[in-house]
Amino acid sequence: MDRSGPAIPSLAQCIDLMEQYGMLPNIRHHSLVVARLAEQLQGGLCAVAPDRHQADRNLVISGALLHDIAKTPCLNSTCDHAKAGADICRRHGYPEIAAIVEQHVRLWDFDPARYEQGRFDALELVYYADKRVRHNVVVHLDQRLEYIIDHYGKGNPERQALIRENFDKCLTLERHLFRWLPFGPADLGRF
Repeated sequence: MDRSGPAIPSLAQCIDLMEQYGMLPNIRHHSLVVARLAEQLQGGLCAVAPDRHQADRNLVISGALLHDIAKTPCLNSTCDHAKAGADICRRHGYPEIAAIVEQHVRLWDFDPARYEQGRFDALELVYYADKRVRHNVVVHLDQRLEYIIDHYGKGNPERQALIRENFDKCLTLERHLFRWLPFGPADLGRF
């Protein structure tokens, strides 16, 4: 079968998956806010450089909507919700969405040289947008870092160091991203 692009679930399919995997209302609301921010980032990049290849808008939105697809099933377990969510997306035939879901907590494909050229993939836009949303409120990265350290660091210095290392990548991504956008980090989320 020859496909012209990635398999991307429609909005209706994303909502069906949210229902199927029992996404709690608060997690769904968080995902909607992340999707709006990621779409704002993607739209801003397209507005500034319409001739440059940009992340696919539908891939960005669907990836953001489904980034926490396994959060509810993983809540009272040691389950890695990013990995479990990626597995869910692959099972449903969405490998490109799976890559976004898998890297929304920790960005493995971190590439400052590409960012320097103003090239950002959907997974970076969703990763960054997710880091800017605490529950359903848009916050600055330092506020989100504080929350994640308190909530997930569990008083473990090694775990906290890994969280800070991940946020250093996010700060670098933010610096590069907003060099190419027509608005600043404080304007993100003002719709």
